[in-house]
Amino acid sequence: MATNFQLFPHRNRNSLHVQLYGDFDGTSAYELINALKKHGNDVIQIFIDTSDLSTIYPFGVDVFKKNLNVIVKNYNSFVFIGKNKHRFAT
Repeated sequence: MATNFQLFPHRNRNSLHVQLYGDFDGTSAYELINALKKHGNDVIQIFIDTSDLSTIYPFGVDVFKKNLNVIVKNYNSFVFIGKNKHRFAT
């Protein structure tokens, strides 16, 4: 479990912005999924900023992608930004 992982969601009218910090592992993936469930209702786009992630474990990315269908039908509504965005691309 990545004890240093944090996320900060910010919602405006039609979008949700989530800033990620620390290490991203399987537990972090579930934290992100739960935050998206809680804050991502009725938004058109979700921006996830990966700039401040230190270590990204492939298992964490896999857990995130496999559980994403729980909250969204269209993966294209996600925009990954920041220096680590390529790690989350499909």
